[in-house]
Amino acid sequence: MRRRIYLMRHAEVRYFDGVHPEQVVLTERGRVQAETAAAELREVSFDRVLTSGLARTLETARIVAPGREPESHYALREIESGDIRELSPDEVQAMMTAAFRGVVPPDTRFLGGETIGALLDRVLPELDALVADADWDIALLVLHGAVNRAILSHALTGDRSFLGGFEQSPGCINVLDVGADGRWIVRAVNQLAYDPAHVAALRLTTMEHLWQEYLDSSP
Repeated sequence: MRRRIYLMRHAEVRYFDGVHPEQVVLTERGRVQAETAAAELREVSFDRVLTSGLARTLETARIVAPGREPESHYALREIESGDIRELSPDEVQAMMTAAFRGVVPPDTRFLGGETIGALLDRVLPELDALVADADWDIALLVLHGAVNRAILSHALTGDRSFLGGFEQSPGCINVLDVGADGRWIVRAVNQLAYDPAHVAALRLTTMEHLWQEYLDSSP
């Protein structure tokens, strides 16, 4: 018997509008993205709904799974960046556009902040605890780009690794199955209910888009 996890990234937010990253909420387009995902998953009955407890994950989860109050697991929060306010634009661009490339070493710091290894150290035990709980069949996890990469990387490799090439668009859906033996099957990655063939999506990575957003917000 295999159990299923629908792993989502929260829908669209804006990070540079003067609000702390932990407090940002969905944009109007983000709410539409979440509503479209909800329509796609309307026939699915979730036994557990997990979030990081940050507003953007809670808001997305409540739209996608309105019948079940989401759990908050702060250890599943997004990777924490350093303070980039005093850095030059060239330095910020270099850090943002190169943040997730290839197999990212565990000692790599995200924008000068938390290391990839520290992220794995808090995310993977949460994943293990979820798998160890036998009282669910279908779970919805609404989390963050780097956190999802950590989970997908572990599911594919069976190891404590971080593959940066997984793109995680706002409101995307990943589908994973896990067997009683702990072995994972990755069935879908970065599926967009609002753009299934990625026709409308820009060919930017998440971090390249973040760089553009940073530029737009700069005085």
